[in-house]
Amino acid sequence: MTAETAQAAGPGPRTATASAPDGPLRIALLSYKGNPFCGGQGVYVRHLSRELARLGHRVEVIGAQPYPVLDGGATFTELPSLDLYRQPDPFRTPKRDEYRDWVDALEVATMWTGGFPEPLTFSLRARRHLAARRGDFDVVHDNQTLGYGLLADLGAPLVTTVHHPVTVDRRLELEAAGDDRKRRMSVRRWYAFTRMQEKVARRLPRILTVSGSSRQEIVDHLAVRPDRVHVVPIGADTDLFSPDPSVPVVPGRIVTTSSADVPLKGLVHLVEALAKVRTEVPGAHLVVVGKRADDGPVARAIEQYGLDGAVEFVKGITDAELVDLVRSAQIACVPSLYEGFSLPAAEAMATGTPLVATTGGAIPEVSGPDGETCLAVPPGDADALAGALKRLFADEELRRRLGAAGRERVLARFTWRQAAIGTAEHYRASIERAARARALARAGAGPLPVRS
Repeated sequence: MTAETAQAAGPGPRTATASAPDGPLRIALLSYKGNPFCGGQGVYVRHLSRELARLGHRVEVIGAQPYPVLDGGATFTELPSLDLYRQPDPFRTPKRDEYRDWVDALEVATMWTGGFPEPLTFSLRARRHLAARRGDFDVVHDNQTLGYGLLADLGAPLVTTVHHPVTVDRRLELEAAGDDRKRRMSVRRWYAFTRMQEKVARRLPRILTVSGSSRQEIVDHLAVRPDRVHVVPIGADTDLFSPDPSVPVVPGRIVTTSSADVPLKGLVHLVEALAKVRTEVPGAHLVVVGKRADDGPVARAIEQYGLDGAVEFVKGITDAELVDLVRSAQIACVPSLYEGFSLPAAEAMATGTPLVATTGGAIPEVSGPDGETCLAVPPGDADALAGALKRLFADEELRRRLGAAGRERVLARFTWRQAAIGTAEHYRASIERAARARALARAGAGPLPVRS
């Protein structure tokens, strides 16, 4: 009986040792960027580490700034960078006494030339840290770093999660740059690290991803063999994100989670749609969970359509405040051009708030069929977004039906407990493969070929 099976069966004595093949595992979970309030990587580390610990595993999160917030059960080890993108002084030049070694110098030099150094430099620090702790872990789980340092012998088999290839972000940002040569050159420099990630991904024995859409993107964009990419859906915290009839619903309120300066989030199309909706629903307004950009397409659209009082940005709110904000909305919206999974969709559905979502990337895998668990529209289509929003505002029964069906879908398919159980199964498969490879090497048969 594995630790996961024992946990599912209920409490009882557990006699397996940490390193036994069917007992609790010692897991190093790597996170080069762990802020749980802006970006899916931090959310993933926070919730997966908690649920793995609840299954009985010993989880140690090893991460750099912004450091993750953990809910308990897992321990945390700081592996600090120079934190070059911190607020309020992003792109800073460190003082001389901040430099500790050549990796720090590499980090600064890459930033100075317009690149993003953190995946590479974190992987080099992680390699050094894990080499000094050989034997402490049964498995190392990398959360989308894909840096050269992780190709070394880490003392334990490596499993890597790729939420979606960052090459998708690069392509969309280049498209958004249009004919602006200076901007296009800046985007290419910033995303230069994706060449490293492509090379590393092709050499990894086991990659986990969160959706079938992301799996296909990894195969197509990173040229990884399909048999080495495995889908383990993530989910919502369905205890936290749950319906609460005591929270009053604000008429006309639409809630979305988005960064105004990230083209693939599609916020500019939702702003345009809001302007169209307000011609029929004058009280319609948008609350954006995210940072407001002072300039750029979204800021210009808000000014162009006279929506200054109708679009509000909020950031730095607590989990409880976020949940109540989603509960207070008549409609939740995911306008993204592409998502590797879409946690905001799952979380909104878990509260019973009716959802309007695009069909970009993996969003339909989460949100479900149009008219059954959501209203689905093509990505980048402001007219279609406006039409779906107006339809929901006008139909209270449809809002109720979609909200209830959405929560049921999340409970059945997308919970963090299910994600932890599925992830642990892949840990065990990787450990078993590594053991076979060692046995063959001792027998003189050479290493196993790279496959899942």
